[in-house]
Amino acid sequence: MRLKLVKDDTNFDFFSRPTLWLGISVFLMVLAFGSFMVRGLNYGIDFQGGTTIRTESAQPVDVGAYRAALGALDLGDVVISEVFDPNFGPDQNVAMVRIQAQEGQEAVSGEVITQAEAALVAIVPDIKFVSVESVGPKVSGELIWTAAIAVSLAIFAVLVYIWLRFEWQFAAGAVLALVHDVILTIGIFSEFGIRFDLSIIAALLTIVGYSLNDTVVIFDRVRENLIKYKSRDLKEVLNLSINETLSRTFMTSGTTLLALIALLVLGGDVIRGFVFAMTWGIIVGTYSSVFVASAFLLWLGVKRDWTKPTDTTGNQFGDVDA
Repeated sequence: MRLKLVKDDTNFDFFSRPTLWLGISVFLMVLAFGSFMVRGLNYGIDFQGGTTIRTESAQPVDVGAYRAALGALDLGDVVISEVFDPNFGPDQNVAMVRIQAQEGQEAVSGEVITQAEAALVAIVPDIKFVSVESVGPKVSGELIWTAAIAVSLAIFAVLVYIWLRFEWQFAAGAVLALVHDVILTIGIFSEFGIRFDLSIIAALLTIVGYSLNDTVVIFDRVRENLIKYKSRDLKEVLNLSINETLSRTFMTSGTTLLALIALLVLGGDVIRGFVFAMTWGIIVGTYSSVFVASAFLLWLGVKRDWTKPTDTTGNQFGDVDA
């Protein structure tokens, strides 16, 4: 007997109030944007600037002990990670300690670096400080700009891809869903003051890809059903298509969330921000595929020209592969 997450005859009405769902999404986007404008983001070392200390010792790196020793100094954002390299010897244990630049300063002062090194020597007497490098606010500003360009280009590429594969109405719905996901993710990071660094940019790009995949699966089924049920209303076709792909949506999102929740609980502080962004992104991405992209498509409507051959109906460039 097969396990079924969703019955074959499932028939939920996802569009009983499409305007309400779009209104809620727009309201949440306005709140998120407002939070970003008023509160800003809690930028990490990657964007705010700081100093990286590379350490080496014969003792194994204890990230927790390092963090406890430096935490007593109240240095702000401190990121500690162990460096693995197959060329390292058994007595060559390397770690990277990144300290955020203090407010009003372009880099971590020499006094602060000395205090941090003394705290580490106290717990690891044989520790060596191989290098000390600083990242100033100018470089950090360039990183912020580059990250914004990367996310914008990804969304623009999605617009072009969906436009070629489907009709422009599909492209508009998909891009609105992606913008919705990115804005809400940035908004929740702003509202709760969660550290925002380059790993979160990687999470945003991953969320864009995941949400797009979920949306394309639904849109592919919509296109097939538009051909199959030529006389049905668009709302009925959309409802039917989403219900038919509901089992796949639950299975994909559910299994992904199980792995992410495990990482969120057990993964530690270093990857917690990234995993939280991914977890939130999966939730809002699944929501937006149905209640934003599809609802916006219903609002725009689809030109159904049945004079075209059946295998290209509803698709301008049906021979363009995914």
